Amino acid sequence: MLRALSRSKPTPMYTHIDNFITSISKVIAWSNLALIAVIIIQVVLRKVFSNGQIAFEELQWHLYATAVMFGTAYSQVTNLHVRVDLFYHKFNERRKAWVDIVGLSLFAIPFVLVVIVHSYDFTFEAWRVNERSSSPSGLPFRWLIKAVIPVSFTLLLMSLISRILRNIHTLKGSSYGS
Repeated sequence: MLRALSRSKPTPMYTHIDNFITSISKVIAWSNLALIAVIIIQVVLRKVFSNGQIAFEELQWHLYATAVMFGTAYSQVTNLHVRVDLFYHKFNERRKAWVDIVGLSLFAIPFVLVVIVHSYDFTFEAWRVNERSSSPSGLPFRWLIKAVIPVSFTLLLMSLISRILRNIHTLKGSSYGS
C-alpha cells in the first residue's frame, strides 16, 4: 500500500485552487434563489398591494451583483467565460496555452490587481463611515456589498493563476490533471 501511494502523482496546485473556487461559487450560487424570492416579493408588493419597498429593490441589485461578481472566477475556472476571437478556436492546444498565458499575464492579471488594490480603500472608507443607502428606507451596511469587489476579484486572480498553471502544465506535455 505504501508503494502504491508513493507512485501516485501529486495533485497539481491548480486543481486545489479550482476546487476551492468551485466550492465557494456553489455556495454563492444560492444567492440566485434568494434573488428570485426577493423579486417575487417585490413584484407582489408593488403590483398587488401598490407598496414597493426600496430595501427590496436595493437587495435585488446587491444579490445580483454578488452572483455576477463571484461568477467571474467560476467562469474562468470552468473555462465557460465569453471568448471573443477569430483564430483561437482553430489553434492546437499548445498554441492556445501560449495565447492564454500571454493574454492573462499581460492584460487580465494587471487589470485585476488594479481593481483589488483600489477596492480595498473603497471598501474600507465605506466601512469607516458606516455607509448606508442614500434612501431613508434603503439598506444599511453599504460597505458589505462593496466588500464583494475585493473578495470576488481576489478569487478571480486565483482563477487566473490557476489557468496559467494549467496552461504551463499543458506546455510541459502532460495531460495529467486536466
